[in-house]
Amino acid sequence: MTDSESARVRAFTDALGLPGLQDVHTHFLPPRVMAKVRAQFDAAGPLIGRAWPLHYRADDDVLVETLRSFGVRRFTALPYAHKPDMAEFLNDWAAGFAARVPEAAVCGTFFPEPGVTAYVTSRTESVQVWKVHVQVGAFTVTDPLLDDAWGVVAEAGTPVVLHAGSGPVPTEHTGPDPVAALLRRHPRLRLVIAHAGAPEYAEFLALAETFERVALDTTMAFTPFFDEMGGAYPSELLPRLRDLGLAGKVHLGSDFPHIPYPYADQVDALARLELGEEWLRAVCWDNTVAVLG
Repeated sequence: MTDSESARVRAFTDALGLPGLQDVHTHFLPPRVMAKVRAQFDAAGPLIGRAWPLHYRADDDVLVETLRSFGVRRFTALPYAHKPDMAEFLNDWAAGFAARVPEAAVCGTFFPEPGVTAYVTSRTESVQVWKVHVQVGAFTVTDPLLDDAWGVVAEAGTPVVLHAGSGPVPTEHTGPDPVAALLRRHPRLRLVIAHAGAPEYAEFLALAETFERVALDTTMAFTPFFDEMGGAYPSELLPRLRDLGLAGKVHLGSDFPHIPYPYADQVDALARLELGEEWLRAVCWDNTVAVLG
């Protein structure tokens, strides 16, 4: 990270008259888990599918200070379980991280396993954002083991950042159809679809338009790196994306620190959409404040 990177981000927020940014999609993980995640990116693992040179690689204290230097006033940890008996370890760690870092929302994750409803219920009062990653976790959102837990989350109204789109590499569990089935079962779920649902942009946009509490995040979408990987966001969808953002249902996300370019590239990509300053202020600040406080 350089002073010029911070200056780029702060020039963006200053031009909009914002006090900073609210980023709903960042990652902080226990050191051993973070090391394994970085190794997957370094090796361009099977769920990544291409070279992914990480731009940021440091310990938590440095990464937190980096976000602060950009003026990010609220962010997340978003741990995600990929096997049984892992979620509660991650949830304990994320709770401790949020206790140490005032800007961090209390995050949690869950996995289809016996006891999932009990631990989700026990954390309902404390968790502010859940994270579910069906591509890495290799499960479907409609797994019967999760049904009661989804009901608890829907009743609480806690947002769930859900990676269900088929990017960067599709699996049998990704795509909009399982999510549509889940929402028919639990229509009050407050889902934030990661990466704007890439590459199934149109289908996930339609779900956000249809279900009152479904939103999108901008994570990596619209950047040149993502355009090369899965195709540019369809221009014919932009008017609908503008309406959705002004309705409070598009949130800034970045995937920091797991990104192969400077953080400022994400906000620059949003500006290039030319959807207006009101839309940018909503997406980068107001909409997430309304959900996280």
